[in-house]
Parts: sequence; C-alpha cells; structure tokens
Amino acid sequence: MTTTPTDRKYAASHEWLAQDGKVGITDHAQEQLGDVVYVELPEVGREVTAGEAVAVVESVKTASDIYAPASGKIVAVNDELSGSPEKVNESPYEGGWLFQIDVTEEGDLLDAAGYEAQAH
Repeated sequence: MTTTPTDRKYAASHEWLAQDGKVGITDHAQEQLGDVVYVELPEVGREVTAGEAVAVVESVKTASDIYAPASGKIVAVNDELSGSPEKVNESPYEGGWLFQIDVTEEGDLLDAAGYEAQAH
C-alpha cells in the first residue's frame, strides 16, 4: 500500500487535486478498479463544475466515472494514457494523472488524513 501524498487534496469519490491543477485517481481507487484498460479524457477547453462526471476509467472489471474535484476549465489532458492506460495503475499520483484544471473553485475536498480515514 502506498502512502497518500499530503501535497494534494482529495474528493470522497477518490479523485485527487494537486496544487498545479492536475487531477487523478487515488491508489485506493486504482486498486479497487483492477487493471485499467482504457481512459476516456475530457476535451481541453471544457468548463467543468466540481462533482461533475468528466472522464471515464475502464478496467477489466468495470467502468468508473471520474468526477471533477474542482470547478474550472480543462487546460490539459494526459495524452500518454491513450496508448498506456496502465500508467493509472502503475503511478496513480505521478505519471497516471488524467487531466489538468485551471481551478476557479475547489469542491468539498479532504486532506490526506481525512481521505484515508474515510477511504478504508
């Protein structure tokens, strides 16, 4: 089990938001999903609202909506995931990030300790 990084905030729905606006899913979430085989990313330029379903991660077990942890505009997506969706499993907090938001308002987010307390 990896340690939940303390340099970002977490949604109860298992997404993380880094200070630079990058968004991904937590290690706990990728473990629950199993082997990720496909990632559907949002369009750059899309305006999103905190809590809105904006992406989909498909695994061998299931497909799961990914929710925006903050409101703002999508400014980048991780194009590497289209050819290597397994990065979500291998590096959920680094190379497996999904998209980046120019944040205008954060949603209801937890710190690492708060997330770990409710996730397990």
